[in-house]
Amino acid sequence: MSTFNPADQIQDLQYFGEFGGVNPSISDSSTYTFLSAKTMFDTFEGNAEGCYLYSRHSSPMNLYLGQALAAMEGTEAANVAASGMGAITPVLLQLCGSGDHIVSSRTIYGGTYAFLKNFTPKFNIATTFVDITKLDVVEAAITPNTKVLYCETVSNPLLEVADIKSLAQLAKKYNLKLVVDNTFSPLSVAPVQLGADVVIHSLTKFINGSSDTVGGVICGTQQFIDDLRNVNNGASMLLGPTMDSLRSASILKNLRTLHIRMKQHSHNAMYLSQKFEQDGLKVVYPGLESHPSHSLYKGMINSEYGFGGMMTIDAGSLDQANALMELMQNKNLGYLAVSLGFYKTLFSAPGTSTSSEIPFEEQKEMGLTDGLIRMSIGLDNDIERTYQMMKACMKELGIL
Repeated sequence: MSTFNPADQIQDLQYFGEFGGVNPSISDSSTYTFLSAKTMFDTFEGNAEGCYLYSRHSSPMNLYLGQALAAMEGTEAANVAASGMGAITPVLLQLCGSGDHIVSSRTIYGGTYAFLKNFTPKFNIATTFVDITKLDVVEAAITPNTKVLYCETVSNPLLEVADIKSLAQLAKKYNLKLVVDNTFSPLSVAPVQLGADVVIHSLTKFINGSSDTVGGVICGTQQFIDDLRNVNNGASMLLGPTMDSLRSASILKNLRTLHIRMKQHSHNAMYLSQKFEQDGLKVVYPGLESHPSHSLYKGMINSEYGFGGMMTIDAGSLDQANALMELMQNKNLGYLAVSLGFYKTLFSAPGTSTSSEIPFEEQKEMGLTDGLIRMSIGLDNDIERTYQMMKACMKELGIL
């Protein structure tokens, strides 16, 4: 990670608008003209560089954003999508067919879990969910039909850390593709630099950062991105999760401040997690030495961007968790809301929200307690003030 700084990669990109603007011009068109029928034919065949066919396939602004995100992750190319799930699902369906098998982390975003558990079996694609932190268990789950290892760099919501370098070695040993959802750790971790084949983000979260846009991206080799866009058999082309050009333009503008925001998210989360742990709360944050994968994660990250903005605390019960979140919202400390990466702190009880797709028995088995509160820490300027106000809420409810 020491020789690869994603913020520098983003900064070095420079686009000029049609009339010399410092922002690239937005092409507000669904279809594009050709000066000759031959060029149209070549574009359909994927052989006409710089020509646009139809915005479901590609558009100038989507390509600009894709180039920026590919630079950020250090991949050859990227394809943006209308949502995070609009990125995840085409990747898995492109890599797997009937009779194939996926080995996935058991702690992943609830929508991804539901897709693998309930939807892909309709296509005769099976998934085995494992504790991704136990490499022997991961390897034991691999079968001759396995095509993909799937994980999140930092898992949602338990904040388990995947050893991407070791998982990449396993994937190479068994000729599998390692697909990593890096939504929780942009800039901090570059999975491709550690051996991952495909990197996914929900752009909705930290990368956009203003909770006003839904989006996703797939970063990988040029060949894989071309395969996804293929008009005959490309999952991204045929499933149609196309991002709107105006939304792409908005995300591209916000991407330029991501490095500043991630430093503050990480600084604030580290401060709060240390304080609350000292107060005796059960806190999970990869930056704490008490985190079981602290040393591993410390060796994976670009330290400039810290350990990320996500932490969890355990309020003891669902009733206590709900009461605390409602009180903190009433005190203007943040919002009782799903998602993450906003300038204000967002908090939710994942067992009954973002991970509710996971059956209760499985939540219990993986350690997802009903009192768990997932917190996306905001960009508060005076984090000591925030801490004191949150602590007062906890004392009022008898949590501290």
